[in-house]
Amino acid sequence: MSKRFHPSQRGFTKAEGGWSKPLLLLLRLLILGIALGVITGTALKLLAPRLSSASRQVTSVVPSKGLGQFEAREENSVLSAQLASLAARQPDLKVGAFVLVLDDGSFAQLHPDQPLPAASAIKTPILLAALEAVDQGKVRLNERLSLNKTVAAGGSGWMGGQPLGSKFSFQEVATEMIRVSDNTATNLLIQRLGGKTALNARFKELGLTGTVINNWLPDLEGRNSTTPRDQARSIALVDTGKNLSVRSRDLFRETLGTSHTDTLIPTGLLKGLGGGEGSTNDALQSKGVRAYNKTGDIGIAYVDSALIELPDGRRAVASFMVKGPFNDPRSTDLIRAMAAAIVPALLK
Repeated sequence: MSKRFHPSQRGFTKAEGGWSKPLLLLLRLLILGIALGVITGTALKLLAPRLSSASRQVTSVVPSKGLGQFEAREENSVLSAQLASLAARQPDLKVGAFVLVLDDGSFAQLHPDQPLPAASAIKTPILLAALEAVDQGKVRLNERLSLNKTVAAGGSGWMGGQPLGSKFSFQEVATEMIRVSDNTATNLLIQRLGGKTALNARFKELGLTGTVINNWLPDLEGRNSTTPRDQARSIALVDTGKNLSVRSRDLFRETLGTSHTDTLIPTGLLKGLGGGEGSTNDALQSKGVRAYNKTGDIGIAYVDSALIELPDGRRAVASFMVKGPFNDPRSTDLIRAMAAAIVPALLK
């Protein structure tokens, strides 16, 4: 006869066996969890220095976040001194300058908040305000503006020579204001955006505290004012995505890119880069540099302000302003010299 197995022969009862198996499994899982925790903790402790080092390396390779910002963080005192030295050679000229790398906040300056005649440089903040109005639905790009006696002006541009009552789209007016620096186009925008008082109030809200419209264009007396910092800020607010939609930001940059005048900042930058063949802008682009600029010239005052794209993808804003004797070539020569002087600092 075969022997029957009885639970008591293994040292426990049937009731005890039913409880001990789950408890034993739970104990094993607990031990396994503790062991995995110890192993994981030890591994992380050993890897922490390497992970920290890798993080620092990534930070050094990518020093900026997003599109940068208009924040002056660390002054390049050597470059500021260079700009001051250049201006000191012409003591009878009033000079202002401001340069800022949007990605890292490095900057140089010379009387950056001194208001000087804006000339046609007033058109850059007006373009910003115009595209803000488009984003807010206050105007449409295809809206038709009518030429009238109040806004018709002489000087640069062609719209003032058209018959009264002629109509132009809002976008065409904004483009011609920059492309050929059309004074009548500028006055049309000032009128459509609520007039001088409304625009001046908006400039203050944007932090452009030294920018004021007192006269209709062309303002040969130089009563409209701006500052180098305001000029740089009006460009930076757009390029860093602070104030306009993506579409309007692109349109702002494209419109600045239509400007035909490349004799000041672009020419100075090219000189600082060692020169080049072909047109100024083409020669700059062959070296990986692009300048989107807007000039101003009323004889007694010259201005040029620009967004500068650098070969490594960083961007800077720069503005130079000079007031002096009527049509004095030293004014434009000084702007070109200052633009050339910033090249080593921007490309380091």
